Amino acid sequence: MRATPARNYVDPMDQAQPHTAATLTGDLRALGVVPGDVLLVHASVKSLGFVAGGVQAVVEALLSAVGPGGTLVVPTHTSENTDPAGWQNPPVPEQWWPVIRSETPGFDPARSPSRWVGVLPEAVRAWPGSLRSGHPQVSCAALGARAGEVTAEHDLTESHGERSPIGVVYRLGGKILLLGCGHDSNTSLHLAESRQASPPRAETGAAIRDAEGASRWVTWTDLVTGEEDFDRVGAAFEETGAVAVGPVGSATARLMDQRSLVDFAVDWMACSRH
Repeated sequence: MRATPARNYVDPMDQAQPHTAATLTGDLRALGVVPGDVLLVHASVKSLGFVAGGVQAVVEALLSAVGPGGTLVVPTHTSENTDPAGWQNPPVPEQWWPVIRSETPGFDPARSPSRWVGVLPEAVRAWPGSLRSGHPQVSCAALGARAGEVTAEHDLTESHGERSPIGVVYRLGGKILLLGCGHDSNTSLHLAESRQASPPRAETGAAIRDAEGASRWVTWTDLVTGEEDFDRVGAAFEETGAVAVGPVGSATARLMDQRSLVDFAVDWMACSRH
């Protein structure tokens, strides 16, 4: 019996030809990516179908589409570097908490692998010349002309706020590309959350690596995020006609102006969240 395909899996036998870095670049350009763009990408690489060269070819296509004057940005989150007291999937015994807090290696932009954000961010993180912001939970990596600006500041208390790479992309007039994934993955909507009148905040913690190379546990107060209504926000934004939707490889992609989305979402959340 043939196994049931995973979600977003594309059978190579359903493709007339393999996708390549060159064909993906063409698809991105047709969608509206132009040289010089600051492009924040969320992606399900498997949804692209069979790509000659795999994720390496996908990174090369994205870099080719934005050109040498552009910048590629991806989330390189380390969501396991959080306080174990709040873990649910699965929880861990309370007697483990002090050990986890004291023994977890501190976040290091050069060493700590990204987790739960797909294979593309990890490929970009390890790419020659890649820069990464310093937040121990929700860092971003960037390649290109403005990578230094995007990653230079990432305040602990501004995980997705003004002093984060997401905030810098907003100020630079960047774009968002959802490549085979939905608005539930659209990190920029957290910036809209942070701009609400009284956004909820709570204490959180993580292990960090200090200048001497030692690990220590730190705590701070930050935004309490929630993605439960992100698909609704995204659908409402798409109804305005502001999102370009089209094929990239075998995936359905969505391209939008980040500033327009965030400004729309600020108002939407203020009216629709209770």
